[in-house]
Amino acid sequence: MTEVLLRAERLGRKLEGDVPVTLVHDIDLEIQRGEFIAITGPSGSGKSSLLYLLGLLDQPTSGRLWLEGVETSSFDEDRLADIRLARLGFVFQANFLLPEFSARENVQLPISRRGKLDEPAARSRVEDLLASLGLKEQADKLPHQMSGGQNQRVAIARALANDPSIIFADEPTGNLDTAASAVVQTILKDLARKQGHTVIVVTHDPSFAAQSDRTIRIVDGAIA
Repeated sequence: MTEVLLRAERLGRKLEGDVPVTLVHDIDLEIQRGEFIAITGPSGSGKSSLLYLLGLLDQPTSGRLWLEGVETSSFDEDRLADIRLARLGFVFQANFLLPEFSARENVQLPISRRGKLDEPAARSRVEDLLASLGLKEQADKLPHQMSGGQNQRVAIARALANDPSIIFADEPTGNLDTAASAVVQTILKDLARKQGHTVIVVTHDPSFAAQSDRTIRIVDGAIA
């Protein structure tokens, strides 16, 4: 039996100003637990804006959003931040690793912020994640000492640190060469197919999108 993990109803975001700009409008969407979803569309179409709404990084100006059956649209920023930390993971085109922190420290940071694991359990969690992504030998390296593909795998490990319900990835292979891109694509696909995570990816790469369970195409802020 499928479970609806994320549901949007007429979801929209509009920037007010002298010339109002509608980023996303009237999105109706259901995403099942364990789905691997690709969001595609032209540049400037609203793909990332939709991802940011679904990932509770931006708040909608219209419509409603449910995560695991809980309506979130009226939550304040503190509560949204708690949900993001505990239940959502993010991977961006620019990996946003802290440059002065090692791979191990970058991955442990969200675990420490949440404070649910004691120090030995947190260390074990980090080591297991790094090893599972082929990064055991890079654990003590700083971001500038690793390749772009290795840094992006560290970012994926960090996204997985608190065992989230959903992984959101915004152009995660956009800065990578072909070989590193293929590795990251396989990791994200396997997170859904083999480990049961829900994965939502914004991508311009049609071959990456073709590997998803479902593709959502966005044009002018709406589902085409």
